[in-house]
Order: sequence, then C-alpha cells, then structure tokens
Amino acid sequence: MNKVLPNADAAIADIPDGATIMLGGFGLCGIPENLIAALVRKKVKGLHTIANNMGVDGFGMGLMLEGGMIASHIGSYVGENRLLESLVIAGKLQVTLIPQGTLAERIRAGGAGIPAFYTPTGVGTVVAEGKEIREFEGRTYVMERALQADFALIKAWRGDRLGNLVYRKTARNFNPMMATAAKITIAEVEELVEPGAIDPDHVMTPGIYVKRIVQGEKYERRIERRTLRNH
Repeated sequence: MNKVLPNADAAIADIPDGATIMLGGFGLCGIPENLIAALVRKKVKGLHTIANNMGVDGFGMGLMLEGGMIASHIGSYVGENRLLESLVIAGKLQVTLIPQGTLAERIRAGGAGIPAFYTPTGVGTVVAEGKEIREFEGRTYVMERALQADFALIKAWRGDRLGNLVYRKTARNFNPMMATAAKITIAEVEELVEPGAIDPDHVMTPGIYVKRIVQGEKYERRIERRTLRNH
C-alpha cells in the first residue's frame, strides 16, 4: 500500500474545524514544520491541540496561534511564546499544563489502549485537583486519564512508502508515542525511500500506525534559544 501524498496540503486536506490534533516535537526539534505550515494555509479553526510546547512566536505552532486557529491546548511547557501568554491572560485561550513525564505517559497510554493510570507526580498540588486519589503500599497517587486525538502530525528523519519510520537523535521525542494515539497519523519525513531500504531492526514506528506520509519540502531547523559563550 502506497501511503505517500504529493504534498503537505494534500495530507491535511480533510482536517476539519474543531479537530483534536497531537503535534510531535520537543522545543523546535522534531516538529512537523511542513504539516503545520499547510494547516496555517488551510486556516482551520477551533483546534484542540496536544503538544509538549507551543513553539515560538512566528514559527511552528506559534503561526497557528497567530492565525487564531487554536481553541485549547494541552502541554507541559509554554515559556518561549509571548503571544500564548497574552492570550491566556486575556482569557482567549484555554491551556492545561501537565507535568512532562505525565504528559508523555498519558499519550503512551492512549496508544496502548490503557484508559488511565496512577502516578505520584502532582499529588498535593493543583495538578491533582478534581482527580481521583488512591493510596498504594503507603504512598499516595493521582489518577491520570489517557490522551487520544483525531489526528497526529509527526515528523521523522526517514520513512518508506508503507509508513515505516526512523527518527534521528533528539527528534525521537513525542513523535513515536503520538503516532500510536490518534485515529489518523500523518507523518512528514526528510528522506522518503522505497520499502526494504530501511532495516526492519531500525524501524521505530511501524507503518501500521501511519495512514499518510509526505516528504517535507524544506526545513529551517531553528534553534529555540541560541546561547553563546564569550571567550
């Protein structure tokens, strides 16, 4: 089965207003730049996004914020985006912050078909408010529910026409688990190869999880915050 689409615009063409979307990446590393750009061009509205962070002003998911496309966001870090800060303060954007490890596990659980789990992280804080609390072997835990989405937009280094994916270094962050936790997973890759070109032992996301794949047109590979040392 050839899952390749001609471009990012075709890959996201059926994403409707109000959809719940997971977006891979950590900081600006491993984000689906081309798929995000296509969403911005499509001007989808009322999206409910799930991502580790919201990118930066003027790039990545920051462009979605500027376009007024996001109604709510679930993530673990928002410190690099001033527009997001202003929208939250103004009451124009609903943001739910989750401890990073808990966010990762909630997504993994969603892909594994586990509806909920218990963790000690957040006990006694605002994170636990309104959630079930239980004690196991003398320690207190809070119940966290799994996260799933209508679509997952992810980015890999290399992929074949069947959707088998390989990630490179730090870009292997939230992408693999998000690929399993959505009804439709759309992957963009830097290198598109023929089936058999990827050693089966090197496949990190099997093609069974990927519905569509597209080769990214270009990558800026921005650095979120450049720090230089004076000599």
